[in-house]
Amino acid sequence: MKLNSPITVKEVSEMLGISFVGDGERLITGINEIHKVEKGDLTFVDIEKYYNKALKSAATIILMNKEVECPEEKSLLISNNPFSDYKKIVNAFWKIEDMPEKGEMIHPEAKIGKGSKIFPGVYIAPDVKIGKDCLIHPFVALHNGTILGDRVVIKSNTVIGGDAFYYKGDGTQYEKWPSCGRTIIQDDVHIGSSCSVDKGVSGDTIIGKQSKLDNQVHIAHGVEIGERCLFAAQVGVAGKAIIEDDVTVLGQVGIIKAIRVGAKATILSTSLITKSIPGGKTYYGNPAREVKIVYKEMAALRNLPDWMNKLNESDQD
Repeated sequence: MKLNSPITVKEVSEMLGISFVGDGERLITGINEIHKVEKGDLTFVDIEKYYNKALKSAATIILMNKEVECPEEKSLLISNNPFSDYKKIVNAFWKIEDMPEKGEMIHPEAKIGKGSKIFPGVYIAPDVKIGKDCLIHPFVALHNGTILGDRVVIKSNTVIGGDAFYYKGDGTQYEKWPSCGRTIIQDDVHIGSSCSVDKGVSGDTIIGKQSKLDNQVHIAHGVEIGERCLFAAQVGVAGKAIIEDDVTVLGQVGIIKAIRVGAKATILSTSLITKSIPGGKTYYGNPAREVKIVYKEMAALRNLPDWMNKLNESDQD
């Protein structure tokens, strides 16, 4: 999440009542999770084994629970509970979704482009931006942080920009991680009925130009889908996965979090992608592998009884 008005490290420390190390006048321009931080971003860490990763990341400001040696180009905010204070910062700068007036479904602050058609029963949040000539079917929900390009089609009962399924556990309970990212649907994307595309936790979920989603597809927080991708029904993509251009994913495929699928890959039905895979090839299975390898193994298994019978006959001779 980028801040509309940058704030200094000193100002945040005063807001939270915590101390800081380093340059107190250093500007915080964004808030982000460790996986997607950029220069100027604030991120947090509260587990010692991840201190080094956070300190060496692109983040400029680290909110952490121990005072350590501060790199010259960074500032540290020292907190007894970094996650709780991170939530306070997000809530201070993220615009909470305002409910429209009673009886209204489209917030008056939402921006809707020329030629776009909105069917009855559609909910549109305040800061949603819809491009030109879009078609939004009945009972679609477009939550805060949703940006649609031109000529986007969204079919009934689909939810765009819902909160990420992202929780922090301490062994006794789960605390919800606030979702302050966006959902960006680019030009000429078609999204079928009863799909869900979650906003990023703090970055963006992106569906690239000309990509098409069938019914009942789930795209989790922070996923990036390239251009001209095809997703058949009941595909699920976990958080922060990256799908490059021209990928075809057939029905009931699962793709685990934080992996990359190369351009022009094809994934056959019911497969599970458990690690990053190169593009330009076809994959099948659980875990998925190149289909030509899987088919050879399947053929070998089909022939195994005959081979065993022949082996037994030769032993009897």
